[in-house]
Amino acid sequence: MPKHGKNFLNASKKVPAGTLFSTEDAIQLVKQLAFAKFDETVEVGARLGVNPKHADQIVRGTVVLPHGIGKTVRVVVFAEGEKAAEAQQAGAEFVGSDDLIAKIQGGWLDFEACVALPNMMGKVGRLGRVLGPRGLMPNPKSGTVTFDVAQTIREIKAGRVEFRVDKTSNVHAPVGKVSFSPEKLLENVNQFLETLVKAKPAAAKGRYLRSVVLCSTMGPGIALDALEIANRYRS
Repeated sequence: MPKHGKNFLNASKKVPAGTLFSTEDAIQLVKQLAFAKFDETVEVGARLGVNPKHADQIVRGTVVLPHGIGKTVRVVVFAEGEKAAEAQQAGAEFVGSDDLIAKIQGGWLDFEACVALPNMMGKVGRLGRVLGPRGLMPNPKSGTVTFDVAQTIREIKAGRVEFRVDKTSNVHAPVGKVSFSPEKLLENVNQFLETLVKAKPAAAKGRYLRSVVLCSTMGPGIALDALEIANRYRS
């Protein structure tokens, strides 16, 4: 059983067991209970009523948060010619082809997002074992394999977040920093939750949103009312 520090245990005591909070109240509590000396990331975790072993029940998507995540995202773009120049003008930190692939194969991973042109994926596929486990592999379903590299780069830098259900049917995503105002955090959280609810696969039966928790990097989880959230955004 994992051992928690004194600060975490003290913060946990201030969260009533079994209580479901409104999103607004949960945000206030997360901010109050944050105790780390750095600006903690605020995260949303959700347990979904899907079976990710079935391809038609995999939940994944992207969302552009209104106020970003409070972090500078370094973007790698696999492109050549005019598209490479376009990527550089749009703000990509690293642009290249074979040279960039070789650099990554050599162990360099000093970036947080990857974008690739469709005609580059034959080469980029060599990096699957390196980028895949880190969630960095460009993928058409997440919009990171595209000819519209400039728009994609701008969205990533503006606060675009990619999410995907894991093997245990859980989804996690950053939605801002503790230093954000409650209003900005609320808009970000609501935008993410709405996108998650609307990403429900047609094959998923029964209750889709089983539980939702809000927390900071070091703080305890604050349970939200998953049923109310599902009903709020149900189409």
